[in-house]
Order: sequence, then structure tokens, then C-alpha cells
Amino acid sequence: MSRQRPGLALGVLAGALALDVSGLAVLNAALPSVGDRFDMADSTLQWVMIAYAVTFAGFLLVGGRLADVFGRRRVFEAGVALFTVAALAGALAPDTGVLLGARAVQGIGAALSGPAALALLTEVFPAGPARNRALSVYAAVGAASFSGGVLLGGVLTQFFGWRSVLWFSVLLGLAVLAATRAGLPDGAGRGGGLDLPGAISGTLGLTLLVVGASSHGALAWISLAAAVAFLLLFVVREHRTPDPVLPLGLFRVSSVRSASLAAFLQYMGSVGQLFFAPLYLQDMLDYSPLESGLALVPMSAGVFLTANFATGRLLARYTPRTLMVVGLVLIGAGTALWMSTPHDGDYLLHVLPGLLISGIGQGLNFPSMTSAALTGVPPEGHAVAGAVNVVAQQIGASVGVAVMVLAAATSDDTLGGYHIAYLVGGAACLVGAVVIATTGRGKEPAGEGPLGQ
Repeated sequence: MSRQRPGLALGVLAGALALDVSGLAVLNAALPSVGDRFDMADSTLQWVMIAYAVTFAGFLLVGGRLADVFGRRRVFEAGVALFTVAALAGALAPDTGVLLGARAVQGIGAALSGPAALALLTEVFPAGPARNRALSVYAAVGAASFSGGVLLGGVLTQFFGWRSVLWFSVLLGLAVLAATRAGLPDGAGRGGGLDLPGAISGTLGLTLLVVGASSHGALAWISLAAAVAFLLLFVVREHRTPDPVLPLGLFRVSSVRSASLAAFLQYMGSVGQLFFAPLYLQDMLDYSPLESGLALVPMSAGVFLTANFATGRLLARYTPRTLMVVGLVLIGAGTALWMSTPHDGDYLLHVLPGLLISGIGQGLNFPSMTSAALTGVPPEGHAVAGAVNVVAQQIGASVGVAVMVLAAATSDDTLGGYHIAYLVGGAACLVGAVVIATTGRGKEPAGEGPLGQ
């Protein structure tokens, strides 16, 4: 049925992507209010965002494999439903533990629906102009949803309190579920096994990696050591099993490697910048949650307009690699520009330029890396390939925020610490752009046949 109603299908899939991406961002502008309500320090407050990103990243590979085995729409629906129920629990949370637990379960729901959504999009829209246009719209929504989520969170927090942010996620989740069966094909799964040992070791490895990068002291070192051990077990297992969670041959595709790096760095720079934005705007410039949300509108607008109206045309003339490089340079420059923000900063002079430049960069990079992530990958591997790219995004968001928070903590001056964090995020994007520009220029595979081990 969805093949006869492609507009509805794209709306459902884009709505689910907005739900997943904004799920990381929507509480961003509400962080000061959440911190005041539960008396949370900045080092603990970051877990309101990171708890979501940890489970999102940790369960994505499993989500991609489940979509291929049991059917993409079935897993998509299960993921959106789990996300919605968890958002309801968070909206009613009486304490920090329940809120962080609900955020973690939301991440699992997003990990189930995300890979299935991208695979369904390639199923609904055949290769060619229709798919390219759908990918542009899908990517534009995804790229704009983070900064748009920050704005929405600010508006809702200002007028209705921080819990209303999660209530909005509940309503959006219910709307997506209501339209799913009418808009998406009821494809059967391909069958095969799940490879439970691989799923467990991979999930634990990715989860502990993010936990270790986000922690301090002994917990950090123990988590990182355990992450390395589980990921090594995962790689060994994936080499040996006939039904891998992640076909390792995927990483022989240079476009997949470049797209993964671009995804990691975009989310490190943009999410890191937006983590500090409400803290700077509200605590130092005395903005209200609404004002701080509105202050970020130019970034959201830049992302959406660039991705939806420019990048699709540019992809017809330039390679995704070229646009990823340009996008990362702009994201890095926009992040680094915030090193000039003073205690009594002027919005037009010190805040707006970095937002605009970063937003344009994200609008170039997101559709390009989405396209590159599937280039050279056979259709039966699109769910897993999409999962790999979203894993890179979420690890970039969680590890990137953690690294920038740690960098900020090296300074005794709060604002000076923010400036160090911006330098780290901006420099990482610029170095990554150089790496992508100078590596992996070989011919991509044609995308036919299974991926080898």
C-alpha cells in the first residue's frame, strides 16, 4: 500500500527520525531546569543526554539485524512503541534514577526503529531520482531535528515546565504509530539467526565504551578495559558466525568508512556545542529557556534549508565525499568561533555567526553521509549499514560531549573551560575533514551480492 502512498510513507519515516534525533536534544534547553529540580551537578546532568545516547548506540547493531531477520515494519513499530512508553515514564519521573532509566529505555526504542526506518525508505523508494529526493527530505528532517528539538524544548520548558518536553515525545510517538500501518509495507523478514553471543558482546562493548568515555577515575578505566575486551570478542565472533550481527566486510567499503567518520565528527561538534549553549546563554547571559531556544533557531534553519534545498542539487554535481569534507570544515569552524564568547557576549556578534556556519555545515554533511553510508552496500544490508552510521552518530554525541566536558573541566574558569571544549570539538572536525579528503578515493563496489566477512 505504501508504494501507492509514498508521501505518507516518507512522512512516517521522517517523523520517526525526528522522534529519535530530537530525543537526544529535546531536553537540552531544559537541562538547567532539570538540574535545579533534582539538584544535579553538571557532571551528573550530562547523563540526561548521555543515558539516551549510550543505549541508542549500544543496541543499534542489534536493531539493524532484528529488522532484517524479523521484518522491518514489525521492528520499526516495536521501537517506536517502546520509545513512547519510556517517554511517558520520564514525564512522570519522581526522581533522578527513574528519569535516567526512562531515558536509557528511550534509547533502546530508538535503536530498534532507526535502522528499520532507513531500510524501509530504500524499500519504498526505488533507486533513482525518487530515492535521492526522499533521502534529501529524510536527511533534512534528521539534520534539523536536533537543533529544532533544542528550540522546542526551550519553548515547552518556558511555558509548561520541563516535563512537557517528554509529554510532547509521547504525543509524537503515538502519531507515528497511528500512521505506520497505512504508510509502510508489511515486509516479511529474511529469516536467519540472531547470533546471540555476537549481539550480547557487541552491545556490551559499545555501551561500556560510551560509559567509560563519560566517566571519571576507576569507573572510566574499568569500563574502557571491559569495552575493549567485549569488542574484541565481538570481532572474533563476527568472523566465525554464518549469521553475523555486523558483516565485517562492510568496512571494506571506503564510503562506509568515510560516512562513519563524518557522522561521528558532526555529532561530536554539533551536540557538544549545543550541550554548552543553554548553560552559556542561560547562566551567563541570563536568557530564559525560551530565549535560549529561540537563539538557536538560525542553526536549525540553516540545517533544514541547506539540506532540503541545496545539498540534493550539489550531490548531482559533486561526490558525497566532497560535501562531507566541506560540511565538516564548516561545522568545525562554527564550533571554534564560539571561543570568542565573553561573559557579557553580544548575540549578533559572538553567538549567531557560529550557529549559522555550523548549521550550513550540518546541512551539507548529513545528507551526504547518509547517501555515502549506503553506497556500495547491497539492498539486503541497508538496515545494518544504516545502523553502523547511526552508531557512529550516537558515539560521537555521547563520547564527544564527554570529551568536551572533560576538556572544560581542565580550566578553573567556567567560561575558559567552555572555550577549551569548543577548541577540541572544532579541531576534531577539521582534522577529520582532512582525513576524509585524503583517504579512500578508490572505486566503490557496485553494491551487488552479499558483503563478505
